[in-house]
Amino acid sequence: MDIENPTDIMTDSFDIVARQDKADEAIKSLRSDVDEVKARVDKIGRAAVRPAIGNPAGNGTIEPSAEVKGFVDGYLRRGRETEIKSITGATPVDGGYAVPREIDAMIARELKEISPVRQLAQVVQVGSAGYRKLVATGGTASGWVGETAPRPETDTPDFAEIAPPTGELYANPAASQSMLDDAAFDLEGWLASEVAMEFARAEGAAFVNGSGFDQPLGFLSSPTSLAGDAVRPFGSLQYIGSGDANGFDANPEGRLIDLVHTMKAGHRQGASWVMNSATLSAVRKLKTSDGAFLWQPGLVEGQPDRLLGYPVIEAEDMPDVTGGSAPIAFGNFKAGYIIAERSATQILRDPFTNKPFVHFYATKRVGGQVLDSSAIKLLKIEA
Repeated sequence: MDIENPTDIMTDSFDIVARQDKADEAIKSLRSDVDEVKARVDKIGRAAVRPAIGNPAGNGTIEPSAEVKGFVDGYLRRGRETEIKSITGATPVDGGYAVPREIDAMIARELKEISPVRQLAQVVQVGSAGYRKLVATGGTASGWVGETAPRPETDTPDFAEIAPPTGELYANPAASQSMLDDAAFDLEGWLASEVAMEFARAEGAAFVNGSGFDQPLGFLSSPTSLAGDAVRPFGSLQYIGSGDANGFDANPEGRLIDLVHTMKAGHRQGASWVMNSATLSAVRKLKTSDGAFLWQPGLVEGQPDRLLGYPVIEAEDMPDVTGGSAPIAFGNFKAGYIIAERSATQILRDPFTNKPFVHFYATKRVGGQVLDSSAIKLLKIEA
Protein backbone atom coordinates (compact mmCIF):
# COMPACT_ATOMS: atom_id res chain seq x y z
CA MET A 1 0.00 0.00 0.00
CA ASP A 2 1.37 3.34 -1.14
CA ILE A 3 1.57 6.15 1.38
CA GLU A 4 1.45 9.68 0.02
CA ASN A 5 4.43 11.90 0.51
CA PRO A 6 3.83 14.23 3.52
CA THR A 7 5.25 17.11 1.51
CA ASP A 8 2.62 16.64 -1.22
CA ILE A 9 -0.16 16.50 1.35
CA MET A 10 1.03 19.77 2.92
CA THR A 11 1.26 21.44 -0.53
CA ASP A 12 -2.32 20.38 -1.36
CA SER A 13 -3.51 21.76 1.97
CA PHE A 14 -1.89 25.13 1.26
CA ASP A 15 -3.58 25.20 -2.19
CA ILE A 16 -6.99 24.49 -0.66
CA VAL A 17 -6.51 27.26 1.93
CA ALA A 18 -5.42 29.73 -0.79
CA ARG A 19 -8.42 28.92 -2.93
CA GLN A 20 -10.70 29.32 0.10
CA ASP A 21 -9.16 32.73 0.85
CA LYS A 22 -9.77 33.84 -2.75
CA ALA A 23 -13.37 32.64 -2.56
CA ASP A 24 -13.88 34.52 0.73
CA GLU A 25 -12.48 37.70 -0.85
CA ALA A 26 -14.79 37.33 -3.87
CA ILE A 27 -17.82 36.82 -1.62
CA LYS A 28 -16.83 39.82 0.49
CA SER A 29 -16.51 41.96 -2.67
CA LEU A 30 -19.92 40.84 -3.92
CA ARG A 31 -21.50 41.62 -0.54
CA SER A 32 -19.91 45.07 -0.64
CA ASP A 33 -21.34 45.68 -4.12
CA VAL A 34 -24.80 44.49 -3.02
CA ASP A 35 -24.70 46.76 0.05
CA GLU A 36 -23.73 49.71 -2.13
CA VAL A 37 -26.59 49.07 -4.56
CA LYS A 38 -29.02 48.65 -1.66
CA ALA A 39 -27.86 51.95 -0.15
CA ARG A 40 -28.46 53.72 -3.46
CA VAL A 41 -31.94 52.21 -3.82
CA ASP A 42 -32.80 53.25 -0.24
CA LYS A 43 -31.55 56.78 -0.95
CA ILE A 44 -33.72 57.02 -4.08
CA GLY A 45 -36.73 55.73 -2.13
CA ARG A 46 -36.25 58.31 0.63
CA ALA A 47 -35.91 61.09 -1.94
CA ALA A 48 -39.14 60.03 -3.62
CA VAL A 49 -41.21 60.45 -0.46
CA ARG A 50 -39.36 63.48 0.88
CA PRO A 51 -41.39 66.73 0.79
CA ALA A 52 -40.24 69.35 -1.71
CA ILE A 53 -37.81 71.96 -0.45
CA GLY A 54 -39.72 74.90 0.92
CA ASN A 55 -42.81 72.74 1.47
CA PRO A 56 -42.47 71.34 5.02
CA ALA A 57 -46.11 70.28 5.11
CA GLY A 58 -45.56 67.93 2.20
CA ASN A 59 -49.01 68.76 0.79
CA GLY A 60 -47.95 68.77 -2.87
CA THR A 61 -47.82 72.57 -3.12
CA ILE A 62 -44.60 73.76 -4.71
CA GLU A 63 -43.24 76.99 -3.37
CA PRO A 64 -42.60 79.67 -6.00
CA SER A 65 -39.02 80.22 -7.02
CA ALA A 66 -36.92 83.07 -5.67
CA GLU A 67 -37.33 84.83 -9.01
CA VAL A 68 -41.12 84.73 -8.79
CA LYS A 69 -41.21 85.71 -5.10
CA GLY A 70 -38.91 88.67 -5.76
CA PHE A 71 -40.96 89.79 -8.73
CA VAL A 72 -44.36 89.39 -7.04
CA ASP A 73 -43.54 90.61 -3.53
CA GLY A 74 -41.03 93.23 -4.57
CA TYR A 75 -42.28 94.75 -7.80
CA LEU A 76 -45.96 93.82 -8.23
CA ARG A 77 -46.98 94.34 -4.59
CA ARG A 78 -44.69 97.20 -3.56
CA GLY A 79 -43.20 98.59 -6.77
CA ARG A 80 -39.59 98.05 -5.67
CA GLU A 81 -37.81 97.98 -9.00
CA THR A 82 -34.40 97.55 -7.41
CA GLU A 83 -35.39 94.08 -6.18
CA ILE A 84 -35.84 92.69 -9.67
CA LYS A 85 -33.13 94.46 -11.63
CA SER A 86 -30.67 91.76 -10.62
CA ILE A 87 -32.91 88.97 -11.90
CA THR A 88 -31.79 87.49 -15.20
CA GLY A 89 -34.05 88.62 -18.04
CA ALA A 90 -36.01 91.05 -15.87
CA THR A 91 -34.58 94.22 -17.36
CA PRO A 92 -36.92 97.02 -18.41
CA VAL A 93 -37.77 96.68 -22.09
CA ASP A 94 -40.32 98.78 -23.98
CA GLY A 95 -41.55 100.36 -20.77
CA GLY A 96 -42.00 97.16 -18.76
CA TYR A 97 -40.36 94.17 -17.11
CA ALA A 98 -40.35 90.66 -18.56
CA VAL A 99 -42.38 88.49 -16.19
CA PRO A 100 -40.73 85.33 -14.81
CA ARG A 101 -41.13 82.17 -16.88
CA GLU A 102 -43.47 80.55 -14.34
CA ILE A 103 -45.99 83.40 -14.54
CA ASP A 104 -45.66 83.61 -18.33
CA ALA A 105 -46.39 79.86 -18.52
CA MET A 106 -49.53 80.37 -16.40
CA ILE A 107 -50.72 83.08 -18.82
CA ALA A 108 -49.96 80.85 -21.83
CA ARG A 109 -51.88 77.87 -20.37
CA GLU A 110 -54.99 79.93 -19.62
CA LEU A 111 -54.76 81.71 -22.95
CA LYS A 112 -54.79 78.41 -24.82
CA GLU A 113 -57.80 77.20 -22.83
CA ILE A 114 -59.80 80.38 -23.52
CA SER A 115 -58.83 81.40 -27.08
CA PRO A 116 -60.54 79.01 -29.56
CA VAL A 117 -58.37 79.71 -32.61
CA ARG A 118 -55.18 79.46 -30.53
CA GLN A 119 -56.26 75.96 -29.49
CA LEU A 120 -56.40 74.94 -33.15
CA ALA A 121 -53.68 76.94 -34.91
CA GLN A 122 -49.94 76.46 -35.21
CA VAL A 123 -48.15 78.65 -32.64
CA VAL A 124 -44.46 79.53 -32.98
CA GLN A 125 -42.31 81.44 -30.49
CA VAL A 126 -40.01 84.09 -31.90
CA GLY A 127 -37.30 86.22 -30.32
CA SER A 128 -37.91 89.30 -32.43
CA ALA A 129 -40.89 91.21 -33.74
CA GLY A 130 -40.66 89.69 -37.25
CA TYR A 131 -41.21 86.11 -38.43
CA ARG A 132 -40.86 84.87 -42.00
CA LYS A 133 -41.49 81.46 -43.52
CA LEU A 134 -41.12 80.16 -47.07
CA VAL A 135 -43.96 77.98 -48.36
CA ALA A 136 -43.72 75.89 -51.54
CA THR A 137 -46.58 76.75 -53.90
CA GLY A 138 -45.79 74.64 -56.99
CA GLY A 139 -43.25 72.70 -58.99
CA THR A 140 -41.71 69.38 -58.15
CA ALA A 141 -38.12 68.35 -57.51
CA SER A 142 -38.53 64.60 -57.98
CA GLY A 143 -39.25 62.05 -60.73
CA TRP A 144 -38.88 58.44 -61.90
CA VAL A 145 -36.02 57.07 -64.04
CA GLY A 146 -34.39 53.76 -64.84
CA GLU A 147 -31.28 52.53 -63.06
CA THR A 148 -28.90 53.67 -65.78
CA ALA A 149 -31.06 56.32 -67.45
CA PRO A 150 -30.01 59.99 -67.38
CA ARG A 151 -31.62 62.24 -64.79
CA PRO A 152 -33.63 64.96 -66.52
CA GLU A 153 -33.90 68.39 -64.96
CA THR A 154 -36.91 68.74 -62.66
CA ASP A 155 -39.21 71.71 -62.25
CA THR A 156 -38.06 74.46 -59.95
CA PRO A 157 -40.41 74.79 -56.96
CA ASP A 158 -42.16 78.11 -56.52
CA PHE A 159 -42.06 79.68 -53.09
CA ALA A 160 -44.14 82.31 -51.36
CA GLU A 161 -43.06 84.19 -48.26
CA ILE A 162 -45.30 84.23 -45.21
CA ALA A 163 -44.70 87.18 -42.89
CA PRO A 164 -47.59 87.34 -40.38
CA PRO A 165 -48.58 90.95 -39.59
CA THR A 166 -47.91 91.67 -35.93
CA GLY A 167 -49.12 94.13 -33.34
CA GLU A 168 -48.77 94.78 -29.66
CA LEU A 169 -51.46 93.05 -27.66
CA TYR A 170 -52.13 94.71 -24.32
CA ALA A 171 -54.20 94.28 -21.17
CA ASN A 172 -54.58 96.63 -18.22
CA PRO A 173 -56.08 94.86 -15.17
CA ALA A 174 -56.31 96.77 -11.88
CA ALA A 175 -56.24 95.80 -8.20
CA SER A 176 -56.68 97.91 -5.09
CA GLN A 177 -53.66 98.52 -2.89
CA SER A 178 -55.43 96.76 0.00
CA MET A 179 -55.66 93.61 -2.15
CA LEU A 180 -51.94 93.83 -2.88
CA ASP A 181 -51.12 94.33 0.81
CA ASP A 182 -53.00 91.13 1.69
CA ALA A 183 -50.36 88.39 1.82
CA ALA A 184 -53.05 85.73 1.31
CA PHE A 185 -54.10 87.26 -2.02
CA ASP A 186 -52.82 85.06 -4.87
CA LEU A 187 -51.47 87.93 -6.93
CA GLU A 188 -49.66 85.90 -9.56
CA GLY A 189 -52.69 83.65 -10.17
CA TRP A 190 -55.06 86.62 -10.36
CA LEU A 191 -52.76 88.54 -12.70
CA ALA A 192 -52.24 85.55 -15.03
CA SER A 193 -56.00 84.97 -15.23
CA GLU A 194 -56.87 88.63 -15.84
CA VAL A 195 -54.19 89.10 -18.48
CA ALA A 196 -55.14 85.85 -20.23
CA MET A 197 -58.83 86.86 -20.33
CA GLU A 198 -58.05 90.23 -21.90
CA PHE A 199 -55.52 88.77 -24.32
CA ALA A 200 -57.96 86.04 -25.37
CA ARG A 201 -60.75 88.55 -26.05
CA ALA A 202 -58.53 90.75 -28.21
CA GLU A 203 -56.66 88.04 -30.09
CA GLY A 204 -59.78 85.94 -30.64
CA ALA A 205 -61.28 88.79 -32.66
CA ALA A 206 -58.01 89.45 -34.52
CA PHE A 207 -57.38 85.84 -35.55
CA VAL A 208 -60.85 85.74 -37.14
CA ASN A 209 -61.44 89.28 -38.45
CA GLY A 210 -58.13 91.12 -37.93
CA SER A 211 -57.26 93.74 -40.53
CA GLY A 212 -53.52 93.00 -40.65
CA PHE A 213 -52.64 96.61 -39.68
CA ASP A 214 -50.88 96.60 -36.29
CA GLN A 215 -52.65 93.31 -35.60
CA PRO A 216 -52.85 89.80 -37.07
CA LEU A 217 -54.60 89.20 -40.39
CA GLY A 218 -57.72 87.17 -39.62
CA PHE A 219 -58.58 84.23 -41.84
CA LEU A 220 -61.96 85.79 -42.72
CA SER A 221 -60.12 88.93 -43.87
CA SER A 222 -58.13 86.92 -46.41
CA PRO A 223 -59.20 86.96 -50.08
CA THR A 224 -61.81 84.36 -51.07
CA SER A 225 -62.58 82.54 -54.30
CA LEU A 226 -64.89 79.85 -55.68
CA ALA A 227 -61.94 78.28 -57.52
CA GLY A 228 -60.39 75.00 -56.43
CA ASP A 229 -56.97 74.47 -54.90
CA ALA A 230 -55.18 73.85 -58.19
CA VAL A 231 -56.14 77.18 -59.80
CA ARG A 232 -56.90 79.51 -56.91
CA PRO A 233 -54.38 82.31 -56.19
CA PHE A 234 -52.05 81.57 -53.30
CA GLY A 235 -53.34 82.95 -50.00
CA SER A 236 -57.03 83.05 -50.95
CA LEU A 237 -59.58 80.76 -49.30
CA GLN A 238 -62.08 78.67 -51.20
CA TYR A 239 -65.75 79.01 -50.32
CA ILE A 240 -69.02 77.50 -51.45
CA GLY A 241 -72.42 79.15 -51.32
CA SER A 242 -75.21 78.12 -48.99
CA GLY A 243 -77.74 78.09 -51.83
CA ASP A 244 -79.91 80.76 -50.18
CA ALA A 245 -79.20 84.48 -49.91
CA ASN A 246 -80.62 84.58 -46.36
CA GLY A 247 -79.54 81.27 -44.85
CA PHE A 248 -79.45 77.57 -45.72
CA ASP A 249 -81.29 76.06 -48.69
CA ALA A 250 -83.45 72.95 -48.64
CA ASN A 251 -80.41 70.67 -48.75
CA PRO A 252 -78.05 71.90 -45.99
CA GLU A 253 -76.56 68.44 -45.54
CA GLY A 254 -75.40 68.38 -49.15
CA ARG A 255 -73.80 71.81 -48.87
CA LEU A 256 -71.88 70.88 -45.74
CA ILE A 257 -70.74 67.58 -47.24
CA ASP A 258 -69.54 69.43 -50.33
CA LEU A 259 -67.62 71.83 -48.08
CA VAL A 260 -65.90 68.93 -46.31
CA HIS A 261 -64.82 67.32 -49.57
CA THR A 262 -63.44 70.46 -51.14
CA MET A 263 -60.55 69.85 -48.74
CA LYS A 264 -57.76 67.40 -49.48
CA ALA A 265 -57.96 64.12 -47.58
CA GLY A 266 -54.67 64.78 -45.76
CA HIS A 267 -55.97 68.05 -44.33
CA ARG A 268 -59.26 66.51 -43.24
CA GLN A 269 -57.34 64.51 -40.63
CA GLY A 270 -57.49 66.94 -37.71
CA ALA A 271 -60.04 69.33 -39.25
CA SER A 272 -62.72 71.13 -37.20
CA TRP A 273 -65.80 73.25 -37.72
CA VAL A 274 -65.63 76.79 -36.39
CA MET A 275 -68.76 78.90 -35.83
CA ASN A 276 -70.37 81.07 -33.16
CA SER A 277 -73.10 79.93 -30.79
CA ALA A 278 -75.93 81.56 -32.79
CA THR A 279 -74.88 79.70 -35.93
CA LEU A 280 -74.44 76.49 -33.96
CA SER A 281 -78.00 76.91 -32.67
CA ALA A 282 -79.25 76.99 -36.28
CA VAL A 283 -77.02 74.09 -37.34
CA ARG A 284 -78.23 71.91 -34.47
CA LYS A 285 -81.76 72.12 -35.93
CA LEU A 286 -80.70 70.94 -39.41
CA LYS A 287 -81.86 67.46 -40.40
CA THR A 288 -81.13 64.99 -43.14
CA SER A 289 -83.81 63.92 -45.62
CA ASP A 290 -84.77 61.01 -43.36
CA GLY A 291 -85.24 63.26 -40.30
CA ALA A 292 -81.96 62.61 -38.45
CA PHE A 293 -80.07 65.54 -36.94
CA LEU A 294 -76.75 66.45 -38.55
CA TRP A 295 -75.33 67.57 -35.21
CA GLN A 296 -74.12 64.90 -32.78
CA PRO A 297 -73.43 65.59 -29.09
CA GLY A 298 -70.08 64.59 -27.60
CA LEU A 299 -70.25 61.08 -26.17
CA VAL A 300 -67.64 61.73 -23.47
CA GLU A 301 -67.56 64.64 -21.06
CA GLY A 302 -65.02 67.21 -22.20
CA GLN A 303 -65.10 66.02 -25.82
CA PRO A 304 -66.44 68.49 -28.43
CA ASP A 305 -69.75 68.03 -30.20
CA ARG A 306 -69.53 66.80 -33.78
CA LEU A 307 -70.98 67.69 -37.17
CA LEU A 308 -70.65 65.08 -39.91
CA GLY A 309 -68.07 63.37 -37.72
CA TYR A 310 -65.82 66.42 -37.16
CA PRO A 311 -65.55 68.40 -33.91
CA VAL A 312 -67.33 71.75 -33.57
CA ILE A 313 -65.46 74.64 -31.94
CA GLU A 314 -67.37 77.75 -30.86
CA ALA A 315 -65.72 81.09 -31.66
CA GLU A 316 -67.96 84.01 -30.81
CA ASP A 317 -66.10 86.32 -33.21
CA MET A 318 -67.42 84.37 -36.20
CA PRO A 319 -70.31 86.22 -37.94
CA ASP A 320 -73.98 85.29 -37.66
CA VAL A 321 -75.99 83.74 -40.49
CA THR A 322 -76.70 86.82 -42.60
CA GLY A 323 -76.53 87.54 -46.31
CA GLY A 324 -72.97 87.78 -47.64
CA SER A 325 -71.33 86.54 -44.42
CA ALA A 326 -69.22 83.41 -43.94
CA PRO A 327 -70.55 82.06 -40.63
CA ILE A 328 -69.03 78.57 -40.94
CA ALA A 329 -65.39 77.63 -41.42
CA PHE A 330 -64.11 74.10 -41.84
CA GLY A 331 -60.40 73.58 -41.66
CA ASN A 332 -57.26 72.03 -40.35
CA PHE A 333 -56.08 75.17 -38.59
CA LYS A 334 -52.83 73.55 -37.45
CA ALA A 335 -51.81 73.54 -41.11
CA GLY A 336 -53.89 76.51 -42.23
CA TYR A 337 -53.19 79.33 -39.76
CA ILE A 338 -49.99 80.40 -38.02
CA ILE A 339 -49.60 82.50 -34.87
CA ALA A 340 -46.17 84.03 -34.26
CA GLU A 341 -45.53 85.59 -30.86
CA ARG A 342 -42.73 86.81 -28.67
CA SER A 343 -42.63 84.47 -25.71
CA ALA A 344 -42.04 87.08 -23.00
CA THR A 345 -44.94 89.13 -21.58
CA GLN A 346 -43.97 92.62 -20.37
CA ILE A 347 -45.52 94.13 -17.23
CA LEU A 348 -45.50 97.81 -16.23
CA ARG A 349 -46.84 98.72 -12.78
CA ASP A 350 -48.88 101.95 -12.71
CA PRO A 351 -50.02 103.13 -9.24
CA PHE A 352 -50.63 106.75 -10.29
CA THR A 353 -53.22 106.89 -13.09
CA ASN A 354 -56.26 105.61 -11.19
CA LYS A 355 -55.67 105.93 -7.44
CA PRO A 356 -56.27 104.01 -5.18
CA PHE A 357 -56.06 101.24 -7.78
CA VAL A 358 -52.82 99.88 -9.17
CA HIS A 359 -52.88 99.00 -12.88
CA PHE A 360 -50.67 96.35 -14.43
CA TYR A 361 -50.11 97.20 -18.07
CA ALA A 362 -49.23 93.92 -19.79
CA THR A 363 -48.04 93.77 -23.41
CA LYS A 364 -47.05 91.07 -25.84
CA ARG A 365 -46.24 91.05 -29.57
CA VAL A 366 -48.48 88.68 -31.52
CA GLY A 367 -48.91 88.11 -35.24
CA GLY A 368 -51.03 85.79 -37.34
CA GLN A 369 -51.89 84.94 -40.94
CA VAL A 370 -53.24 82.15 -43.12
CA LEU A 371 -50.39 79.71 -43.75
CA ASP A 372 -51.88 77.15 -46.15
CA SER A 373 -55.02 78.44 -47.83
CA SER A 374 -55.99 74.94 -48.99
CA ALA A 375 -56.45 73.87 -45.36
CA ILE A 376 -59.34 76.25 -44.52
CA LYS A 377 -62.71 76.32 -46.34
CA LEU A 378 -65.69 78.66 -45.84
CA LEU A 379 -69.45 78.43 -46.24
CA LYS A 380 -70.80 81.78 -47.42
CA ILE A 381 -74.47 82.77 -47.23
CA GLU A 382 -75.44 83.43 -50.84
CA ALA A 383 -77.70 82.00 -53.53
